[in-house]
Amino acid sequence: MEQGKYSVGLDIGTTKIVAIIGRENEYGKIEILGTGRSKSLGVHRGVVNNITQTISSIQQAVEQAELNSGLKIGSVVVGIAGQHIRSLQHSDYITRPNSEEVINDDDLEKLCNQVYKLVMLPGEEIIHVLPQEYKVDGQSEIKEPKGMYGGRLEANFHVVVGQVSSIKNIGRCIKSAGLDLGNITLEPLASAEAVLSQEEKEAGVALIDIGGGTTDLAIFKDGIIRHTSVIPFGGNVITEDIKEGCSIIEKQAELLKMKFGSAWPGENKDNEIVSIPGLRGREPKEITLKNLSKIIHARVVEIVEQVYVEIKNYGHEEQKKKLIAGIVLTGGGSQLNHLKQLVEYITGMDTRIGYPNEHLAGDSDEEIASPLYATAVGLLMNALETTANQNATEEEAVLEEEKVLVGQEHVGSPSSKERKSIFDKWSEKLKDFLDNAE
Repeated sequence: MEQGKYSVGLDIGTTKIVAIIGRENEYGKIEILGTGRSKSLGVHRGVVNNITQTISSIQQAVEQAELNSGLKIGSVVVGIAGQHIRSLQHSDYITRPNSEEVINDDDLEKLCNQVYKLVMLPGEEIIHVLPQEYKVDGQSEIKEPKGMYGGRLEANFHVVVGQVSSIKNIGRCIKSAGLDLGNITLEPLASAEAVLSQEEKEAGVALIDIGGGTTDLAIFKDGIIRHTSVIPFGGNVITEDIKEGCSIIEKQAELLKMKFGSAWPGENKDNEIVSIPGLRGREPKEITLKNLSKIIHARVVEIVEQVYVEIKNYGHEEQKKKLIAGIVLTGGGSQLNHLKQLVEYITGMDTRIGYPNEHLAGDSDEEIASPLYATAVGLLMNALETTANQNATEEEAVLEEEKVLVGQEHVGSPSSKERKSIFDKWSEKLKDFLDNAE
């Protein structure tokens, strides 16, 4: 199978690195061709802090996915998270030289490129510029201005900013692992892509992705992304607390959390006890499940409250901005028992656990449909979309050439230049930027 037919998403997490190879089947669903996962060793709280270890972890995951599928991995789409990510709202406008012509892709691109030129703090770079609503000649709340007449085109943008050095480090890891960097996407956006339905995005929903090192938040309303944020705590801090609180080693703490952990202390009876083998000839330790869930509860409440502060910052309490679909929890941390009930109790919002199976083909592996893989599936979807856009652009370019050769320049077909999505533009910029950084 040629490279164009399948794409690869690579999720570089704090606890695990996952590579997923997939393609779109004839029904527009995603068929998973192979997966690989490895323990992530060089990442702390979503940020690469040991390049060598990260490279070998990436290689491990990629090799496994290649073996699994019998395909070769070339270019990958990677997610970025970490506490250095921040987002801001910005509005910008362009004045069009000729208001007698309709607004086209070039105008929208010009407006977006203008936002990329915003001056950021030293050491920061713009990762995404996401248009929210447009205004044409003062007429507001326009979702798609293409094809309209107007002299002044303005828009509100959701701008996501990250640290240059972190972006470079990810690029470096990918390159050194022998791969090409197709694109970098914000992880909460990828997870949202995989887990949320269009209806939820319209009604208003907050996606909370609880990973090992970070908890990512993406808020949608009226089908548009409104707020993103990365909180530097995740499942690992819960494990740390259990380790400290019960004086046991990390491996045991992680197992305890997964097997017996609960976010709601009232659930466990006082006499439920689990015995843990001691280290090298020491006595085994006995831990009551009640204490275990008290430790977990305290930390989870802290994480959920921080996320809730972000949801309030977005303005959930205003009638117009109310998130009707409530909260969707995903990521490995969302599998904690009774977490859904706790989140509903703290926020008073409807909550469900999000599985990334909405866009997967029916015969996909059960395991991939677990919340653990939400980000990886979202990155794969992004990779497929990017590939589809590039193929369309190439086909159009070929058609254009043929038309020119035949000598009948066809009026009214979008030129191949227009087809270049903002995304491709950005990834080109990023590639140049990384190449220069070498």
